[in-house]
Amino acid sequence: MALFLFNNKTMKPAFQHIPLQDTGERFEIEWNGNYAFIDYRQMGSQIALNHTEADLLIAGTGAAEAVVEKTLHYIEDHHKKALPFCPYIQSFIRKNPEWKRVVDERFHGYDQI
Repeated sequence: MALFLFNNKTMKPAFQHIPLQDTGERFEIEWNGNYAFIDYRQMGSQIALNHTEADLLIAGTGAAEAVVEKTLHYIEDHHKKALPFCPYIQSFIRKNPEWKRVVDERFHGYDQI
């Protein structure tokens, strides 16, 4: 499992220094013994982001947003492109349009994000 730290200026302070963990199938953060995660699949230079979830005890705290932002930083820093199949991630990008730069322009639905 690999750990990555990112400087996230828009993220809630409680999550800024929590490392993103890459298990090979999921990006996750752990906060107070609970997890927020994104299931993904890497396909060459693209990373398909399939599902985002946060444990019930941390739902509504900003943990899901934090794991999305940290994941998008990871994708950008590793010169990959995102395929945001997850509706939560699509919504996050619509609310934070600067992150559209990470989405592969060939993604079906790119124009709706």
